[in-house]
Amino acid sequence: MEIRKFKTRNLKNWIMKFIPVMLALSVTQAVATDFRIGVVDTERILRESAPALKAEKKIEKEFAARDQEIQKLSQQAKEIQTFLEKEGVTLPDAEHRNKERELANLNVNLQRMQREFREDLNLRKNEELVIVLDRANKAIQAIAEADKYDLVLQEAVYRNPKIDITEKVLKYLSGEK
Repeated sequence: MEIRKFKTRNLKNWIMKFIPVMLALSVTQAVATDFRIGVVDTERILRESAPALKAEKKIEKEFAARDQEIQKLSQQAKEIQTFLEKEGVTLPDAEHRNKERELANLNVNLQRMQREFREDLNLRKNEELVIVLDRANKAIQAIAEADKYDLVLQEAVYRNPKIDITEKVLKYLSGEK
């Protein structure tokens, strides 16, 4: 009889502990079904969005003249190098040294211009990147509020296409004024 009381008491204790756990799980499941998550591929936004493409064209136009100047100097250096290789043996020593000095100075100037070009280009790209990301964040926030998302992630190792809202963001940004 005493063993039976012990089993009944343990069973009642177990049931009393089990019921709150089951209630908590059912409430969590009910809340989870209403929880909306979206994921955005930021890299794709930076490659394909209208503001990103516009910024890229703007930067290309802005740096085109400097790029042409660098190409022109590079071509001059190649021409002098070719001239020295073909005609260097027949040139007088003084003229040969002058051409070598001219080539060395041209190469130093070319390297300096290329370095400055890359630095300035990277700086401008970063400036435009900040602007594009700011516009993308505003678009994501507007979409999240309109579609009642609880959480939107911008980076994920894996994203299920069902929750990927990148296409919505791209469309939003292309229609933006």
